[in-house]
Amino acid sequence: MINNDLIKNLLNNERRAVARSISLVESDNEFSAELLKRIYTSVGRAYRIGITGPPGAGKSTITNFLSKYYRTKDKKVGVIAVDPTSPFTGGALLGDRIRMSELVNDKGIFVRSMATRGSLGGLSKKAVDAADVLDAAGYDIIIFETVGVGQSELDIAQAADTTIVVLVPESGDTVQAMKAGLMEIADFFVMNKSDRPASEQAVMALKSILGLREHNADTWMPSIIKSIATENKGINEIAEEVDKHHQYLNNTGNFIKRRENRAKQRIKDIVEEKIRRELWGESRENSLNSSLENVVLGNLSPYHIAEKIIEDFKKNL
Repeated sequence: MINNDLIKNLLNNERRAVARSISLVESDNEFSAELLKRIYTSVGRAYRIGITGPPGAGKSTITNFLSKYYRTKDKKVGVIAVDPTSPFTGGALLGDRIRMSELVNDKGIFVRSMATRGSLGGLSKKAVDAADVLDAAGYDIIIFETVGVGQSELDIAQAADTTIVVLVPESGDTVQAMKAGLMEIADFFVMNKSDRPASEQAVMALKSILGLREHNADTWMPSIIKSIATENKGINEIAEEVDKHHQYLNNTGNFIKRRENRAKQRIKDIVEEKIRRELWGESRENSLNSSLENVVLGNLSPYHIAEKIIEDFKKNL
């Protein structure tokens, strides 16, 4: 049973209650589900921004300065860093750790690092639950900084209202972005480290690729923002582009559509996870293990075994 004081303190943005609540949802037990159900009527006010891209592109630096920018606008910022190379995890250089301490010491910013838990897209499912906690606690902006592993980043696009893909001018980066599916999920691009010699060429390559997209007058066309994040250059422009995209979503009705799609996918994920846990209890795991020899020897197809397990599951519903 969740303590009522925890809920009350969380909704009042008491930092210990926020931290404890996020730890609770990370534990992924029946109490975490109870907590998320009880706070959900207070969720939905925060604007969620996803920042992703290849490793070393400068996502963490942009997250740092973007958080500071929103604080100058009197916005409370929650940061969920799901990147093992992020300064928020403590595994970075001293300079990054100093920048992290600046954020942590600001009472209007709450930073939490989380493991990817094997999520190919680089975003832990628990990170979305943690975002709900921060949302309910009254944070206006929630930033997901995700691991850029070259895999499909669809889960960040499903979790965020605006998705920013950060690239750098190095040779092959744009091609890598195409392979990783980042081109399809970006609401706009940031060409970081744009003082480097290959910057203009990389921007032109991106523009050429974007020009191949089908679009009409009502279609949002991703722009390309140049930045030198370590010098705090381009951060204002990034924030302005987020605002433009937010306005576009509101004006076209796509804001609600995105959130409906997000809710639909999340419900499916929750249902599938619950079924998976119930399905693979100890007895069925033992049944599977006892059948493996027949599969290896070619006496039974894996489909035979799978169908038998499903039939057994249905009988016990």
